[in-house]
Amino acid sequence: MTDGSVLLVEIERRTLSRVSPEGKISVVADCGGGPNGAAIGPDGRVYVCNNGGFTWMQHGAFRRPGDALAPDYRGGSIQAVDLKTGAVQTLYTACNGETLNGPNDLVFDRHGGFYFTDLDKRRGRSIDRGSVFYARADGSAITEIVHPIDTPNGIGLSADETTLYVAETSAARLWAFDIESPGKLRPGPHPF
Repeated sequence: MTDGSVLLVEIERRTLSRVSPEGKISVVADCGGGPNGAAIGPDGRVYVCNNGGFTWMQHGAFRRPGDALAPDYRGGSIQAVDLKTGAVQTLYTACNGETLNGPNDLVFDRHGGFYFTDLDKRRGRSIDRGSVFYARADGSAITEIVHPIDTPNGIGLSADETTLYVAETSAARLWAFDIESPGKLRPGPHPF
């Protein structure tokens, strides 16, 4: 940020937080669920991919997500946080009647829309199929542009915004999709 601070999500704490240049951590907003990816949008708000939350387990010295849904899991969402007030607005929880399961990461384009991944949710021996979406920052439109894709995680755009990159976690693969127009991909994705 311009003051030298860093904004980040704390998934287990369920917050959007700020770390000052001196290292002090303060909560900007309580997002609930499991805030995962975040990016500043064209209106100055911080847009958050909320995966709905996890159960957590201790694995030696590390804490990591467990295989069960959080007891209060109600689905995933895309949220917008006002940095001045900390107010959290939920913009999207579904697309064409299909709920968002575990939104993970997002990237804005120069047109003010954003692409985001919906990784999945695990339930013991079951796992959802993932998707990639394009949405408007004002909450007026969301479109599923890739489905199915297994464990889509990170997402990014080429500098000229003609290519959308999606990291597929389980296969350790990077997909490159040619962008025809904002939110519309040409057929024929290819591993990069």
